[in-house]
Amino acid sequence: MENRVLVIEDESLIAMLLEDLLPEMGYTVEALAATVSEALALLEQRPVDLAVVDVNLGGESSFPVADVLQQRGIPFLFTTGYGQMGLPAPYSTLPVLQKPFRKKDLQAALQALQER
Repeated sequence: MENRVLVIEDESLIAMLLEDLLPEMGYTVEALAATVSEALALLEQRPVDLAVVDVNLGGESSFPVADVLQQRGIPFLFTTGYGQMGLPAPYSTLPVLQKPFRKKDLQAALQALQER
Protein backbone atom coordinates (compact mmCIF):
# COMPACT_ATOMS: atom_id res chain seq x y z
CA MET A 1 0.00 0.00 0.00
CA GLU A 2 1.18 3.46 -0.80
CA ASN A 3 0.72 6.18 1.76
CA ARG A 4 -1.34 8.81 -0.09
CA VAL A 5 -3.56 10.58 2.44
CA LEU A 6 -6.64 12.70 1.89
CA VAL A 7 -6.92 15.24 4.71
CA ILE A 8 -10.47 16.44 5.33
CA GLU A 9 -10.30 19.28 7.84
CA ASP A 10 -11.95 22.70 7.94
CA GLU A 11 -9.71 24.27 10.60
CA SER A 12 -6.77 25.70 8.67
CA LEU A 13 -4.28 25.41 11.54
CA ILE A 14 -5.01 21.71 12.00
CA ALA A 15 -4.91 21.14 8.23
CA MET A 16 -1.50 22.86 8.07
CA LEU A 17 -0.28 20.81 11.04
CA LEU A 18 -1.31 17.58 9.30
CA GLU A 19 0.25 18.80 6.07
CA ASP A 20 3.55 19.21 7.96
CA LEU A 21 3.40 16.10 10.17
CA LEU A 22 2.26 13.49 7.66
CA PRO A 23 5.31 13.76 5.34
CA GLU A 24 7.60 13.55 8.39
CA MET A 25 5.96 10.18 9.10
CA GLY A 26 6.34 8.87 5.56
CA TYR A 27 2.92 9.80 4.20
CA THR A 28 2.11 11.91 1.14
CA VAL A 29 -0.68 14.45 1.49
CA GLU A 30 -2.50 13.77 -1.75
CA ALA A 31 -5.10 16.50 -1.22
CA LEU A 32 -6.80 18.72 1.34
CA ALA A 33 -10.54 19.30 1.58
CA ALA A 34 -12.45 21.60 3.91
CA THR A 35 -16.03 20.67 2.97
CA VAL A 36 -18.02 17.52 2.30
CA SER A 37 -18.59 18.44 -1.35
CA GLU A 38 -14.91 19.18 -1.87
CA ALA A 39 -13.91 15.87 -0.27
CA LEU A 40 -16.38 13.90 -2.37
CA ALA A 41 -15.12 15.59 -5.55
CA LEU A 42 -11.50 14.83 -4.63
CA LEU A 43 -12.36 11.18 -4.02
CA GLU A 44 -13.58 11.03 -7.62
CA GLN A 45 -10.42 12.68 -8.97
CA ARG A 46 -7.51 11.51 -6.84
CA PRO A 47 -6.31 8.08 -5.78
CA VAL A 48 -5.89 7.88 -2.00
CA ASP A 49 -4.85 5.08 0.33
CA LEU A 50 -5.93 6.59 3.65
CA ALA A 51 -7.97 9.51 4.92
CA VAL A 52 -8.02 11.67 8.03
CA VAL A 53 -11.58 12.99 8.40
CA ASP A 54 -12.77 15.72 10.76
CA VAL A 55 -16.26 14.80 11.97
CA ASN A 56 -17.60 18.37 11.84
CA LEU A 57 -16.83 20.43 8.76
CA GLY A 58 -18.15 23.93 9.33
CA GLY A 59 -21.30 22.62 10.98
CA GLU A 60 -21.79 19.88 8.38
CA SER A 61 -21.32 16.21 9.26
CA SER A 62 -18.62 14.38 7.31
CA PHE A 63 -20.50 11.07 7.49
CA PRO A 64 -21.36 11.10 3.74
CA VAL A 65 -17.60 11.10 3.09
CA ALA A 66 -17.10 8.28 5.60
CA ASP A 67 -19.78 6.27 3.78
CA VAL A 68 -17.95 6.63 0.44
CA LEU A 69 -14.62 5.74 2.03
CA GLN A 70 -16.15 2.61 3.57
CA GLN A 71 -17.80 1.61 0.29
CA ARG A 72 -14.44 1.88 -1.47
CA GLY A 73 -12.54 0.07 1.26
CA ILE A 74 -10.29 3.07 1.96
CA PRO A 75 -9.10 3.04 5.59
CA PHE A 76 -9.73 6.25 7.50
CA LEU A 77 -9.92 7.70 10.93
CA PHE A 78 -12.09 10.42 12.34
CA THR A 79 -10.72 13.41 14.22
CA THR A 80 -12.94 15.18 16.73
CA GLY A 81 -12.76 17.03 19.99
CA TYR A 82 -15.48 14.77 21.39
CA GLY A 83 -13.62 11.47 21.08
CA GLN A 84 -15.29 8.12 20.46
CA MET A 85 -18.38 9.15 22.42
CA GLY A 86 -19.06 11.93 19.91
CA LEU A 87 -19.89 9.48 17.12
CA PRO A 88 -23.41 8.18 16.46
CA ALA A 89 -24.06 4.43 16.52
CA PRO A 90 -23.34 3.56 12.88
CA TYR A 91 -19.86 5.08 13.19
CA SER A 92 -19.06 4.50 16.85
CA THR A 93 -16.75 1.54 16.22
CA LEU A 94 -14.57 3.36 13.68
CA PRO A 95 -11.11 4.68 14.61
CA VAL A 96 -11.04 8.11 16.25
CA LEU A 97 -8.18 10.45 17.04
CA GLN A 98 -9.28 12.92 19.67
CA LYS A 99 -8.31 16.57 19.22
CA PRO A 100 -6.03 18.04 20.31
CA PHE A 101 -3.55 15.34 19.36
CA ARG A 102 0.20 14.98 19.38
CA LYS A 103 2.43 13.69 16.61
CA LYS A 104 2.96 10.36 18.38
CA ASP A 105 -0.83 9.92 18.76
CA LEU A 106 -1.37 10.59 15.05
CA GLN A 107 1.41 8.20 14.11
CA ALA A 108 0.05 5.43 16.34
CA ALA A 109 -3.48 5.93 15.02
CA LEU A 110 -2.36 5.76 11.39
CA GLN A 111 -0.23 2.69 12.03
CA ALA A 112 -3.15 0.94 13.75
CA LEU A 113 -5.37 1.91 10.83
CA GLN A 114 -3.04 0.27 8.34
CA GLU A 115 -2.87 -2.89 10.44
CA ARG A 116 -6.66 -3.35 10.50
